[in-house]
Amino acid sequence: MTRAAPPAEPWWRGGVCYEVYVRSFADSDGDGIGDLPGVTARLPHLAALGVDAVWLTPFYPSPMVDGGYDVVDYCDVDPLFGTLADVDALVVEAHRLGLRVVCDLVPNHTSDRHPWFQAALAAAPGSAARRRYVFRPVDDDQPDQPPNDWQSAFGGSAWRRVSSPHGGPDEWYLHLFSSEQPDLNWDNPEVPSEFRDIVRWWLDRGVDGLRIDMAHALFKHPDLVDAGPGQHTEFRRNHLMPFFDQAPVHDLYRQWRTMVEGVPGERALIGEVCLFDADRQARYVRPDELHQAFTFELLECDWSAPALRDTIGRTLAAYRRVGALPAWVLNSHDATRTVTRYGGGERGLRRARAAALLMLALPGAAYVYQGEELGLPQVDLPDEALRDPVWERSGRTVRGRDGSRVPIPWTADGGTYGFSPEGADPPWLPQPDGWGVWSVQRQTADPDSTLALYRAAIRLRREFADGLTWWDVGPEVVAFRRGEGFGCAVNLGDRPVPLTGVGRVLLASAPVRPADGALLLPPDTAVWLAPACHDAVGPADSGVDVR
Repeated sequence: MTRAAPPAEPWWRGGVCYEVYVRSFADSDGDGIGDLPGVTARLPHLAALGVDAVWLTPFYPSPMVDGGYDVVDYCDVDPLFGTLADVDALVVEAHRLGLRVVCDLVPNHTSDRHPWFQAALAAAPGSAARRRYVFRPVDDDQPDQPPNDWQSAFGGSAWRRVSSPHGGPDEWYLHLFSSEQPDLNWDNPEVPSEFRDIVRWWLDRGVDGLRIDMAHALFKHPDLVDAGPGQHTEFRRNHLMPFFDQAPVHDLYRQWRTMVEGVPGERALIGEVCLFDADRQARYVRPDELHQAFTFELLECDWSAPALRDTIGRTLAAYRRVGALPAWVLNSHDATRTVTRYGGGERGLRRARAAALLMLALPGAAYVYQGEELGLPQVDLPDEALRDPVWERSGRTVRGRDGSRVPIPWTADGGTYGFSPEGADPPWLPQPDGWGVWSVQRQTADPDSTLALYRAAIRLRREFADGLTWWDVGPEVVAFRRGEGFGCAVNLGDRPVPLTGVGRVLLASAPVRPADGALLLPPDTAVWLAPACHDAVGPADSGVDVR
């Protein structure tokens, strides 16, 4: 098999990055909340998984209204999670194990308790302090009418009215998320100047990259024009929204890229770019802009062969035109767990395993959300346990994202399944009974487990050649080849499909068998194939050979 990447290829171009939702990964001190020392202690799991990098969700000082995405200080650590010394220790240990470290950067908004916003509230309308955020005056003729029709991602208007501290006219401020997360005004030079310093501060501290939250949303239309109907349901999809994808953001990332290229080592800027237009998405990874931009269309795509072929083909073509590769995302802390999204139960798990092999076979980078390598399902939490702000803002009609954030199980038994030390406080979100059946401990001992599948796939994908050519196996199968022989085929139909003229099976998401000189691919199953001359080794070798 032709090897894909020359040794000099940057780690971010085709690597696998593992997302750690810090609150729910590992609790070292027994308070029921995951922390940085807990992550450090569990890094050997990620090294054994074979990933190239770990992305840490925000651990900065925060009131935790939105899980830490409401930041008070971008250059410190919330005591819930540890200290700056714990960050340094984590980076050192990760590097010792061959792992890169990516930290989260939240530049679209701050917490309403950030010193900047507190100064803005204390200052008069039109002041320099208020110009750091998006404030607009109240219309005397329509005092209860916000400046425009923009909606918050968490429900309701994206504007909140505040009183003047000096008895003057009230003003509205913009918050595309919670009202405790006021949007910054990126047209004010003071804001990009501050964040350049923040980016450089973290790179100088030794982290290998920054994942930029809502990277496409920083600049707003200068006239704050109405967004029109349907914007809430299409919040993440509609790239034409006047609060998304504005032209000045590209100049900003060109400046950041120049700065980052001047820092020793292979550092990366990674954008959470929630656009569903492949060409507009690809603009963010032109050679002088971001190194990576998440591709969410795979996550959002139906379990359908035509839909997946279209999504993959359009994305690869758009990225190829700018000389880049996608960063594929199948799940995250903001999405329903893949197993549940694909139907739940045994069928959902079969599809999730097949989808994992599909994603890991594609050209480009891949992101794995914690617990996906265990096949965790979404947890149906009781109402009183829900913490996501969307629950309250929606009038308790939208349950939010907490079900995918339940602390993961490390051991088969114990009060918290190894998440916390014995005798600890209950986890911040309750783990369901029997959670240990999905644990790392149990799956490590099972060669057919989802964990074993991920470990084998991540190891093998390093051998793939660049490029992708489609392989016509039938209308219900997504199939392609990489290089001179490696093939991937996924059966999305409801009947087995024979594959003819194939070589040796490297890996399969479910049992496959030969039949009449062909390989019979069951429904909801993915298979990786090598040419007949290639021998697989270890757990990736299924023993099936059709010649």
